[in-house]
Amino acid sequence: FQQFSDPGSSRKEHVKVTSEPKPGFLERLSETSGGMLIGLVTFLLAFYVLFTNEGRALRTARSLDEGLSLVVPLDSIHSISQQNEGRLVHLAGALSTSKPLFDPSYGLSIQAVKLKRNVEMYQWVEYEDSKEYEEDGEIKKETKYSYNTEWKSEVVNSRNFDREIGHKNPSAMAVESFTAVSPNVQVGSFVLSKGLVDRIDDFKQLSLSHLEDPHADVTRRENYFYHSDNPRRPEVGDLRVSFFYAGLSEDDPHLGSADRVTVIARQRGDQLVPYHTKSGDVLEILYPGDLSVEEVFQKEQEGNTMKTWALRAAGWLSMFVGISLMTRIFYTLVDWFPVVRELVSVGLKVFAVCVASSLSLLTISVGWLFYRPLWALLLMLLSAVPILVARTRVLPKKQQ
Repeated sequence: FQQFSDPGSSRKEHVKVTSEPKPGFLERLSETSGGMLIGLVTFLLAFYVLFTNEGRALRTARSLDEGLSLVVPLDSIHSISQQNEGRLVHLAGALSTSKPLFDPSYGLSIQAVKLKRNVEMYQWVEYEDSKEYEEDGEIKKETKYSYNTEWKSEVVNSRNFDREIGHKNPSAMAVESFTAVSPNVQVGSFVLSKGLVDRIDDFKQLSLSHLEDPHADVTRRENYFYHSDNPRRPEVGDLRVSFFYAGLSEDDPHLGSADRVTVIARQRGDQLVPYHTKSGDVLEILYPGDLSVEEVFQKEQEGNTMKTWALRAAGWLSMFVGISLMTRIFYTLVDWFPVVRELVSVGLKVFAVCVASSLSLLTISVGWLFYRPLWALLLMLLSAVPILVARTRVLPKKQQ
């Protein structure tokens, strides 16, 4: 191979060129066969994703409709009514926690649901930019490696670099990141379940302007604590620490009023726990701010719709990729003839799009068959359209 550096650049760079003989027909055929197996697995996975997604979407929609018809808005969050025991209830109010969260290493405390310490280390990062080309009957690969120093939350393993000399990173951080969670979170007199607490994840960076430097070897600059001799010009291995909080649970002169949330869950004594619907789903909902019952369920229905379409798109893409890999062998068989190769390539892509679209619609319709039979039959009819369109485009060409 060939290797050189670029001494005039601020980013350290070098280029490596490797070459290998152009693979023969049998070798390419063997690689294609392996791709066909991967394609078959991807193709079958698409059916599973598409079919189960429709059942999940319909089950969730029914559960939300059931919840909307049963939910009971609470008159007060400060008194617990036995009449609502076991029922699905709706309430809104400010968060409260029994004790503040501490980080004694940096002299910091906050009354919040969660406190996250984020530690970053100044490290070397390697970037690759590759391109392949054919020359003298060989396949050559030219890779440009560039190195830059950046703040990273995870340790970058420099042993995997193409050139570690001059770009070596420490193997671990002297200070670790962590997230502390309050053991007791309430809205009024009601204690939130772990599932509801997990939904409080709107983290905001904590201002450190009112804090002093915790140690002699730690310097505060803006909203970071630096373990560095010179924070303006850090060296590889230096650390900086920032803090984030979620769910402010007490009025704070620097951060403002306690965060308010809206909750829909089952009342069990003074606790708010998951509610199991007849459709087999679980309702345990929390949103920031004050929302009405209708607004909460509208947001949940919108979220269900977005998730459904995202999984439909993922299923279709998985099927398209699977079909493309399984039919790749036809391209390999004719890749010695440039004109034929390009025509076959376009034809295979059109074929993959049409078949993936038809099979996706057919699979979705089967998922709806027991819930919405009329819509299922309509989708079955639509699933034939892509194949018919493809055939009508092919027949005139044959007649010509």
